[in-house]
Amino acid sequence: MLKVGANILKLNTIVNQTKSGSIFVSVIQSRNYASSNEEFDLTVIGSGPGGYVAAIKAAQLGLKTACVEKNDTLGGTCLNVGCIPSKSLLHNSHLYHQAIHGDLKKRGVEFDNVRLNLQTLMKQKEGAVKGLTDGVAFLLKSNKVARFNGFGSITSPNEVTVTKKDDTKEVIRTKNILIATGSEVTPFPGIEIDEERVVSSTGALALKEVPKSMVVIGGGVIGLELGSVWSRLGADVTCVEFLPTIGGLGIDLEVAKQFQRILAKQGIKFKLETKVTSADKTGSNVKVNIESVKNPNAKETLECDSLLVCIGRRPFTKNLGLENVGIKLDQRGRIATNNRFQTNISNIYAIGDVIQGPMLAHKAEDEGIVCVESIVSGGTPHIDYNCVPSVIYTHPEVSWIGKTEEQLKQEGVKYRIGKFPMAANSRAKTIGETDGFVKVLSDATTDRILGVHLINSVAGELINEAALAMEYGASCEDVARVCHAHPTWSESLKEAHLAAFFGKPINSV
Repeated sequence: MLKVGANILKLNTIVNQTKSGSIFVSVIQSRNYASSNEEFDLTVIGSGPGGYVAAIKAAQLGLKTACVEKNDTLGGTCLNVGCIPSKSLLHNSHLYHQAIHGDLKKRGVEFDNVRLNLQTLMKQKEGAVKGLTDGVAFLLKSNKVARFNGFGSITSPNEVTVTKKDDTKEVIRTKNILIATGSEVTPFPGIEIDEERVVSSTGALALKEVPKSMVVIGGGVIGLELGSVWSRLGADVTCVEFLPTIGGLGIDLEVAKQFQRILAKQGIKFKLETKVTSADKTGSNVKVNIESVKNPNAKETLECDSLLVCIGRRPFTKNLGLENVGIKLDQRGRIATNNRFQTNISNIYAIGDVIQGPMLAHKAEDEGIVCVESIVSGGTPHIDYNCVPSVIYTHPEVSWIGKTEEQLKQEGVKYRIGKFPMAANSRAKTIGETDGFVKVLSDATTDRILGVHLINSVAGELINEAALAMEYGASCEDVARVCHAHPTWSESLKEAHLAAFFGKPINSV
């Protein structure tokens, strides 16, 4: 029996503590409420990947759960104006690019008069978004999570006030609060975003026509993905990046260099170690003033139809009422939490983009689940952030997990490298997708896998095998001796691990 507040929870099974000390709780068989007016056990503010997953898990574990969402649809940034719509545009723009540039003709698929119907392209994206956001609403309802529409703010440690669109307010009494409000676009000082000619990632997902030219400020994940979409559809895209490499922080340098070469062949232009100083709308164009990071006297003005500002995201904590209860923030404006995701107010928790760590939907989901399990069990949750994968969904895709070669050098770790080119992979060869490689980094003494870095057509799927291996502390030999189906993309992973452990792969010199 587990007691939460004054309520008795009947557990079907409780799994033993893992070696990391985590406690995981199975589905609860029954839960009786004192009355319909009883306060909630948990109120989740935000219905993004972290929030809605946490709310569902809490309800499955028997907690009387509420979920507050300020927008009309559930799912947060990811489902509405982030991960999901961008992947729809990335996939369909790639199909168009294959048709218009003769790739399909090389494969024996010939046709004439290829045309782009942007309206239909956007309609398909919107249909995917609606299907998934409606699905989240159905899941919350099916799991008996109470849904509150409005802006949630914390007015006391046991009270969330929901302000609705008509300015009426509703107060939720609750034993625990979980903040899962995600992040928002980081503004560029001095550049006003109108979501028409000067757009954020949100506006870039809904342009009404293909711009003749586009400047992208920021060569990170979002900038490269959305820049790729509009480049494929016909825009002349120039990416301006402050750093000397693309892909953002965490990407392996060797991967980043090949990645840039591939995107450049696709038509994207890059200005690295360059910063934007200002941007002005003039007539139908936008003038973007840039200068070299190393030589401020080297200035240039770029003209474009659309300017896409992608310099990152910041935690969304504005007007949440954190000051009402004294919740502390760290030096970067994130909510400070302990290893149980508790803030300095013991019954108020936070997960996802509002706390430290990578701003990734899957990271928020995992945090939501283990946080709720910890609330129920009292145990200490465990997430190995070194085993959280990252993916860039361009073509080819780029993914990575664990340490980069640069990080291992900086830390003084002795390591081995195993590499395998996609040009030697049978599956990649048969379908003409041979760009990229697999790179594995292992401990030179123990053979334990320290990092895996991929650039190929299905890197976003392959990285999960590496994540599983690393989560269980596998060695390169472990993966190398696992029988992989042939012919598959995943054989490239096996070969790279062979190279790291034995010194050489089988199917490449």
